[in-house]
Amino acid sequence: MSKQGRVAILGVFVADASYRAARQPKMGETILGSSFALGPGGKGSNQSVAAARVGGEVSFITRLGQDEFAKMAFNMYQEEGITAHIEQLAESYTGSAYIFLDENTGDNAIIVCPGAATTIDKAYVEAVRDVIASADVFITQMEQPLEAAARALQIAREANVVTILNTAPAEAVPDNVFALCDYVTPNETEAESYTGVKVASVDDARKAGDVFLQKGVGTALITLGAQGALMHNSEMSELIPAFNAGELKETTGAGDAFNGGFAVALAQGKTPREAARFGCAVAGLSVTRSGTAPSMPQLEEVERLLNS
Repeated sequence: MSKQGRVAILGVFVADASYRAARQPKMGETILGSSFALGPGGKGSNQSVAAARVGGEVSFITRLGQDEFAKMAFNMYQEEGITAHIEQLAESYTGSAYIFLDENTGDNAIIVCPGAATTIDKAYVEAVRDVIASADVFITQMEQPLEAAARALQIAREANVVTILNTAPAEAVPDNVFALCDYVTPNETEAESYTGVKVASVDDARKAGDVFLQKGVGTALITLGAQGALMHNSEMSELIPAFNAGELKETTGAGDAFNGGFAVALAQGKTPREAARFGCAVAGLSVTRSGTAPSMPQLEEVERLLNS
């Protein structure tokens, strides 16, 4: 393992258009919102920012259009010190996401249109296989096509790279793909979608974790919001507590914060439990500020929280 921790991430960049209001409008209804913000997002991209800010050596793999949103992405990767392995397509567009934010609770509802990233295929993954194979940890999600994610996981597994599948958003995944995963990191809703177990408690999460293990996953790491994350495998089943780092502002991006932090800590040689605790600290800080990528904390903040 490299000391800095090499993390390769295959995923999607989208421009987040965030609307804050008291509630979502009904079909055919128009309501007034209280604020609007446009900024960088996309699960893979957010995870890259989270990982880079807490000290990882990050490579991000995606496709973008040739437009203003792509410029936003490249500017951010340069500022954050992320190595971007990106192909731009003139015939498509850079993705965007509609994000509704409940101003009373901070909860969110999201529609993602990944644009050019929907064309990521096995051939493109093969072209960047050296980036994946030279990492300490590889992570991907479900926003780009499954066949690309599956091939990337296979390349990582063959190179003895630790593999993480962030199973979000919930899409059908065959067991042979789950078998390529050292870790899966669903939230409660996604865990239910994949396992059929409604996750309303830690015990429910353990039952869902058992189903993931039966599918061939090494460890199920189920994020449980304010409770923390359950780390469940054949040798242990432990709830890693969440961190209360201050007043809750927005939960959007908390899962990405957790995944980015967890991946870097693993890549730097921390134990899985230590890495999950580190991820919980990163997520705990991210929800105290607005935005997705902009909400990701710096390493000094995370270390201060861990030691408090």
